[in-house]
Amino acid sequence: MTIDPEHRQHAYEVRLEWGREGAALLAAECAVVVVVDVLSFSTAVDVAVGRGAAVLPLRSAERDASVPPDVVRAGPRRGPGPSLSPASLVGLPTGTRLALPSPNGATLCAAVAATGAVLLAGCLRNASAVAAAARAVGGPVGIVPAGERWPDDTMRVAAEDALGAGAITAALADRSPEAELAAAQFAAAHGRGLGAVLAATSSGRELRAMGFAADVELAGALDVSTAVPRLRDGFLQAA
Repeated sequence: MTIDPEHRQHAYEVRLEWGREGAALLAAECAVVVVVDVLSFSTAVDVAVGRGAAVLPLRSAERDASVPPDVVRAGPRRGPGPSLSPASLVGLPTGTRLALPSPNGATLCAAVAATGAVLLAGCLRNASAVAAAARAVGGPVGIVPAGERWPDDTMRVAAEDALGAGAITAALADRSPEAELAAAQFAAAHGRGLGAVLAATSSGRELRAMGFAADVELAGALDVSTAVPRLRDGFLQAA
């Protein structure tokens, strides 16, 4: 993929680009990359890691054969066990090793993992903690809101991921205009009531209609977590 130099945000320490292409670009040029998938991969990872678990991010197409035998594979969101639903993970036993497939956040994490950049998973719940960890690693810092997928597999810009990315970039300095605008979106939503805004987004309405209002509520809890999921040995685990 050839990228015009004007699109690389080289003048700034904190950069933001969306989705798979953005993850590939920033992972090649940044010391640390933060993948943000608020509804729901990054929120699920935060809940799991906060419980002392480790999460293996899986592209959704990966088969069971790719999962080590001592790793629990997450099931369907409506199933009885652990799944992509953050609410299903609030009682996860300490020490669990969980394989968590996701077409967006986990897929981006798996792609970034192959590049050697430090990989963090960020959301609203752990925004300040992740920002501090990114600062400690040193720049450049790449923020990647994952977005969702349309039925034809093109990316759908997801407002909730802009808010999560903005909550993280708001705590960082020397932001590109792209990162600055995400911080401004977060500030506006925070002023209106973050939980209400998140619930009113397309993805929030979709989850609530499916019966997963608890997931939206968990995702909208700003800075309630100090967990910093960092990829080590293939797993997102406490930094």
